Amino acid sequence: MQKQKIVIALGGNALGNTLPEQMAAVKVTAKAIVDLIEEGHQVIITHGNGPQVGMINNAMAALSREDAAQPNTPLSVCVAMSQAYIGYDLQNALREELLNRGIDNIPVSTMVTQVRVNEDDPAFSSPSKPIGKFLGEEEAKVIAEKYGHIMREDAGRGWRRFVASPKPQEIVEIGAIRSLVDSGEVVIACGGGGIPVTLKGNHLKGASAVIDKDFASCLLAKELDADYLIILTAVEKVAINFGKEDETWLSAVSTSEARKYAREGQFAPGSMLPKVEAAIDFASSKPGRKALITLLQKAKDGIEGRTGTVICDRL
Repeated sequence: MQKQKIVIALGGNALGNTLPEQMAAVKVTAKAIVDLIEEGHQVIITHGNGPQVGMINNAMAALSREDAAQPNTPLSVCVAMSQAYIGYDLQNALREELLNRGIDNIPVSTMVTQVRVNEDDPAFSSPSKPIGKFLGEEEAKVIAEKYGHIMREDAGRGWRRFVASPKPQEIVEIGAIRSLVDSGEVVIACGGGGIPVTLKGNHLKGASAVIDKDFASCLLAKELDADYLIILTAVEKVAINFGKEDETWLSAVSTSEARKYAREGQFAPGSMLPKVEAAIDFASSKPGRKALITLLQKAKDGIEGRTGTVICDRL
């Protein structure tokens, strides 16, 4: 099999929802990733951080409520914390799995990664991503007044903070990431979509936002000139007419077909749609590039053409 440079975007199911769940989940995740490394592929890893950044945000908010001397922790700092915490577990699990298979010459490292977004991105005027715990209306109003947060009722379960989800424009540490990759390291980068920052002269300022990890993974894959972008999710393949009598699971689809399905509303916003959009973007960015959407456990089978949904410019 031809050796590939692969960016793997891990979904939340690869990381668990709590500290103990994550510790267990990354061991399974490491086995699937090292399967690809053992085949000779060069692997770069990105990941989501939904439960983790929510947990950190809640903990820091509780601290500021309990201690008046503690200021509110910016969301960008919470994302940075989640990158290091997830990277710590992932890199140790990968290192252990590599050593268990007698592979002792491939270092693993985590890059705390900033991703620049545009200050005038339309997403900032219409925050769409809920974060943090559910609150009562009165408490939500107090927080909105105290911190300037956008608080809205969410799904009939209470009030939550909503933040923007701007498109990634630039990976600030791309030079360092590229150097590590070129030296043969397995690199974990752009965790949680990256720490969102805006540029003011030479100063990078944290933004109250979350960047979609699939779009950030696509940008990273393009910047590293990867052959494959693998987006791991909770289903083995992408479906059209999902949940209906004529439900159809897709094995291979061209970028033009995938765009048509997206326009038809076949993919759920905030769920499968950004994964398909990121896959289309990467696959259409250079001849020969492919994207794969599948389950974590099926990543190797997907690369070998046995399962998953492959999106490429031409079939």
